[in-house]
This record gives sequence, structure tokens and C-alpha cells, in this order.
Amino acid sequence: MKAASSAVQDSPPPAERLRMTYEEFLSWADEDTHAEWVEGEVLVHMPPKDPHQRLVGFLNQLLGLFIAIFDLGRLWVAPFELRLRPDGPSRQPDLVFLRKEHLDRLTPDRIVGPPDLIIEVVSDDSVHRDRVDKFDEFEAAGVPEYWILDNRPGRHRAYFYQLAPNGQYRLIPPDEEGVYRSSVLDGFWLRVDWLWAEEPDVLKALAEVVGPDRIAQALRDRLER
Repeated sequence: MKAASSAVQDSPPPAERLRMTYEEFLSWADEDTHAEWVEGEVLVHMPPKDPHQRLVGFLNQLLGLFIAIFDLGRLWVAPFELRLRPDGPSRQPDLVFLRKEHLDRLTPDRIVGPPDLIIEVVSDDSVHRDRVDKFDEFEAAGVPEYWILDNRPGRHRAYFYQLAPNGQYRLIPPDEEGVYRSSVLDGFWLRVDWLWAEEPDVLKALAEVVGPDRIAQALRDRLER
């Protein structure tokens, strides 16, 4: 599938980038630096706005709790480095998920290799990067699932891509009830309307996805370990 370039619009001109080697980039950046390294250039991200952080926080909590209840793997929130291949770009997606069977791709410093799910929440300076550059990179690397969420004022668009057998991304629209079902988080689904809520209720959403009885049972199981 071609990159989601048809949706790219209202993107400001790219910021001036610093040039350095990857080794220099590692020395230059610290743990709190939110920047990416691509083919000798460094792109420093603009500070995120509240709607962006609110959505990232909601997903981090909802997915994190779901993953913990069913012991599916691990979830990271930016900034944490992802290198899809050892000689490739250094990326810092908003959210990254690795299934348990793929945790061997994790090192103390970064993930090396394709994760199972990447989520990017679009910012004013990331439109082309998220919908074209990263789309192509993640597809080529075989990342099974990629979400691009745009909750900027007046947008409210969600694009869910799953990797098809031919190695290309296929856009998976929500069903007639506005529900999207993940292919890599077994049993997980979400109502797209939750993404645009002013104050999303994590616990209510989790109870609807999992069911209160299963949540209670998971807690009992943990206490008995």
C-alpha cells in the first residue's frame, strides 16, 4: 500500500536539522531528549501540546493495564529508542508494544527490530513524518500494526493499519459501531470515540473491554502468586 500521503496536509515546513553521526547523536542526546536520527540528520521534536499528551496518556494507561492483566508483553511511551535495523534510523514513537515472545529484541538501551505495534499521535510538526516517512519504514520493516491518530482541533481522524500477507499495510476501518479490534493485542478493542473525549475514563473503558469479572479475577490471580 502506498504511504498515507493523501492525508498529509496543513503541515508546517520542516525544521532545520542538525547533522551528526549516529555515535555523535548518542553522545549528544540524554535520556530526556525527544529527538530522532535519520541518515545523518537529527530532528528535535517540538514540545507536545496538551491534547497530544492527554491521548498518549489515555492509551498508555488503557493498553498498559490490558497488557498487564493478560501478561501479553511490554509497552513503552516516548522517549525510548527504536531501531528497526542495526544500521537504520533512530526513532522514538509515542507508544511501542512488544509481545512476550519478541522481548529478545529489547536491550537495556533500545528496541532493535520490529515491534508488534507502534502508535503515533500526530503533532503539527509530525504530519509528513508520521504518515509518510514512518509509514514506509514501519511497513518495510514488517511492523504488524501501526496506528496514526490525529486529535488536533478540527481533525479527529484515526487510521489503523495492519500488515497484509503481501507485506503491505492495509487500512482497517472501525466497524459500524465505531469499534476497532487489534490484531496483535489478543482480545483488545476500542471505541474510536474514546480517543476524542475531553476527559477519557480509563477504568470505565477497561471494564468495557475486559469485563469487571475478568479484571477482578486477574487481580485475585496476582495476589495468589
